[in-house]
Amino acid sequence: MVDKIFVAMKAFIVHSGKVLLLRESSKYSDGSNAGKFDVVGGRVEQGQRFDESLLREIKEETGLNVTIGRPFFVDEWRPNVRGEQWQIVGTFFECFSYSDKVTLSEDHEGYVWINPKDYKNYDLVENLPLVFESFLDLCYTKSL
Repeated sequence: MVDKIFVAMKAFIVHSGKVLLLRESSKYSDGSNAGKFDVVGGRVEQGQRFDESLLREIKEETGLNVTIGRPFFVDEWRPNVRGEQWQIVGTFFECFSYSDKVTLSEDHEGYVWINPKDYKNYDLVENLPLVFESFLDLCYTKSL
């Protein structure tokens, strides 16, 4: 049984050919992946447009201003958060930043800009490897 369902927007933020990963902090109250790397993003607030939500999450988590590109992947995951079973349906977007100067939120304890082909070298959240493969197939190789 699922206790809560959410819609999420996630961003593969690209700068100079690299993708931004954030490491989740153990202080993140809604977290279930402390110490693991994920891309930027979060839940859509009720009544908010998906693109406004994505830009809000990016600004809150990184301080970056970005241009939203195309969506390239849809997925679902079911974390257990504080004893509740959540269902999250997420859409992943290619986004572009003109800066690599990140200001982290309290929900994160580190970040790294990586060559997307090297994603296997990082301790990623469970669903992210498949998303990286899609990104490499559909977006990254075409933008080179």
